[in-house]
Amino acid sequence: MRIRTYRELRRFETFEDRFEYLKLSGEVGVSTFGFDRWLNQAFYNSTEWKHVRHAVIARDRGCDLGIAGYEIRESPLIHHLVPLTVEDITHGSEMMIDLDNLITTTKRTHNAIHYGDNRSLIKPFVERSPGDTQLW
Repeated sequence: MRIRTYRELRRFETFEDRFEYLKLSGEVGVSTFGFDRWLNQAFYNSTEWKHVRHAVIARDRGCDLGIAGYEIRESPLIHHLVPLTVEDITHGSEMMIDLDNLITTTKRTHNAIHYGDNRSLIKPFVERSPGDTQLW
């Protein structure tokens, strides 16, 4: 498994480049935790996680993948750059709360990182100008 870090991610200046760095290319319907899903849900409801989550959102200024201009208007998600495993949860791995392993995303971006490609992402706004005759 490829180790990704927030420190490395920050080197990429565009949203598209950050997405490509994070993309996992998984498959829809492939179980990550299966019957052990209760383990990670208990963690995500913990006070410790809520504090870390707020710190990540503040660090990323509430922007998708930490990119200005991609402000998240509702329900930001926190993505683990290196996905957690059942062993990480049961052994209390530091990766669970390591700020270098976390980034703020939208649900759409999070799903695209795990299962899709950049076609499902919202494209940046293109400002029109007088005399511009090209259709997007």
